[in-house]
Amino acid sequence: MPDPVFIAVCVAAITLVGLSKAGLLGGLGVVGVPLLTLVMAPRDAAGIMLPVLLCMDAVAVWMYRKECDWSLIRVMLPGAAIGTLIGWALWAVVSDAVVLLMVGVVTLLFVLDAVFPIRKQLAGLPPSKPWGTFWGGIAGFTSFISHTGGPPFQIYVLPRKLAPTVYAGTTAFFFAIVNSAKLVPYYFLGQLNVANLTLSAALAPLGVLAVFVGVSLVRRIDARLFYRIAYWLVFLLSLQLIWEGTNRLLAG
Repeated sequence: MPDPVFIAVCVAAITLVGLSKAGLLGGLGVVGVPLLTLVMAPRDAAGIMLPVLLCMDAVAVWMYRKECDWSLIRVMLPGAAIGTLIGWALWAVVSDAVVLLMVGVVTLLFVLDAVFPIRKQLAGLPPSKPWGTFWGGIAGFTSFISHTGGPPFQIYVLPRKLAPTVYAGTTAFFFAIVNSAKLVPYYFLGQLNVANLTLSAALAPLGVLAVFVGVSLVRRIDARLFYRIAYWLVFLLSLQLIWEGTNRLLAG
């Protein structure tokens, strides 16, 4: 019989990621892989999550197909491609602990900047291409290593104050492209083996259901409340990632 703890952790991880894919939980979806590492090896967790993410991406892209800010995606994708290639090259060198700690620190700085304007926000100006390329690169790299590209993506996109559905659609299209690009490297790294794909197939329906539930909710939530919740969740997430990354580094 399957381990109840194993099942519970998998269900929790996939549900959180699915709701986040719909744009409901801000960046909380990045806890998917960290949660799965409680019951499996980190590399297996990343391999299992990728096909499930692609199924969720397909649903989210379809649901938000008319609500996407393509100007932001065009700015960020070149950096994301570079970050993905770097992640592939450093796959065997960079530990999950280092990635979690790095993402946590960057995310915390992002939240502090939003609350206490450390760098001046100039409303109405077009997105900075170098800044967007940089954060796109960080998102591509962290997404490749442990599917934690959400916070770097949000650093560039959340301050734009998009409508919740446009924010969700932009996120969906960006990560659908990034995740699709990871298929070939993951295959050659042995992450898409039969065992991992079997578990992915079992979890995918739950992820798709979570996306549908999230989409139905995000269309009903007030924009101001949406961003307030998103920033709080990202703040709590940053603390969790820093804690997890530090503990892993000390333990290793």
